[in-house]
Amino acid sequence: MKKILAILFILFLIFIVFTYWSVSVQPEEVKLSEVIEKENKNTSSTNDSVWVIASNLYEGNGLKNFMQGKNYREAWATPIRVATVNLDTLLGGMRIVEEGGGHQTHSLKLKAPSGILYSLRSINKDPTPVVPDIARDLGLKNIVIDGISAQHPFGALLSAPLSEAAGVIHTHPRLFYVPKQKKLGKYNEAYGDKLYYLEYETEGKVNWTTIDSVMEILDTDDLQELRQKYGKRVSVDKETLVRARLFDLLIGDWDRHAKQWGWVVQKKDSSYFATPLAGDRDNAFFSIDGVLPAILTQKWIQPLVRSYEEEIDYMPGLVYPVDVYFLKNTPEEIFVEQAEYLQQHLTDDVLEAAFKAWPREINLINKKEILKKLKARREKLREYALEFKKEIDNKDLLQEPLKGSEDLELPEELLQCFDCN
Repeated sequence: MKKILAILFILFLIFIVFTYWSVSVQPEEVKLSEVIEKENKNTSSTNDSVWVIASNLYEGNGLKNFMQGKNYREAWATPIRVATVNLDTLLGGMRIVEEGGGHQTHSLKLKAPSGILYSLRSINKDPTPVVPDIARDLGLKNIVIDGISAQHPFGALLSAPLSEAAGVIHTHPRLFYVPKQKKLGKYNEAYGDKLYYLEYETEGKVNWTTIDSVMEILDTDDLQELRQKYGKRVSVDKETLVRARLFDLLIGDWDRHAKQWGWVVQKKDSSYFATPLAGDRDNAFFSIDGVLPAILTQKWIQPLVRSYEEEIDYMPGLVYPVDVYFLKNTPEEIFVEQAEYLQQHLTDDVLEAAFKAWPREINLINKKEILKKLKARREKLREYALEFKKEIDNKDLLQEPLKGSEDLELPEELLQCFDCN
């Protein structure tokens, strides 16, 4: 008996050692230019396209897949053919306005000769700035970094045609490889030789949408200032916002804070009407499994991070302050009507056709599973809509500013909700 216990103890120690190694060791990131050179040796390519991978940082093994999840590791490491772009010829020549992005996404704001603003947003993320100190001290920062593997590198590409069919205004992301080039100037070293989404900005004075009589495209904080200035003469298209938020539930995009929304503002006589514009689809189809993520994403630990499954497992984790701010006490029939609208417009044929936005190589890996989940969520969308409304109405009015609006000096009523005053 003692020998058996000793053997079990030794096996347990071996398991602990290998588990620690699995979660603490991160592959060395390879330069995409090196990957391109390797992948294009034995495959056809042209001057305007290359074969490349999204990233090698999330390569797994049996133990890592078990402990940290299989996630979308295969999609990240699968070679696909991508168009190459040079900023001096793109859309007539792009001018770099400024560096942007949040804690994880590297981006450059660009302006075309037309005056339209675009964003060049990195496919791969760098969550290093948000790694907790305790994870650094224990040598486990790779757990946080590796969590990016739960994001689908091409989720934004798939969400675009689905958004179009759903009648949700979006940023029309396109995938490009950006080699090092003189046009990048001081950003060449940091931004050259990477994969990016080129998409419209969620702000700007020049209208690129199909909406008529547009005054300007505003961020959420600018919309609040407009409301403060003109009061009830500024209103929001709640029907379209409800539709957009139900669409988020459909594609499993759980990260929808206020800074990820723009507003297409029309001026008619002395009134202003704002239609929501959805940006940043980094977490569409977010799917995470494995022992550690299963523990860390329990609703009582991290309710906001929800994995994309056939059924929504915890609706309260999907309600954001921006929902309470704009949609609290919105009539129930609006939620039902918009759920039915999405069900009618996102038919099986439409869902199937949307996957044409993906390279064939990625469809072979992820299409079957994601299509099944899309269909399952669509069928229950009316039920989800009612549950979503209930959760919004159960929330108290806001007592602090929306994300990105911390510097605004708003009256209490406008701080709490858009329609309070």
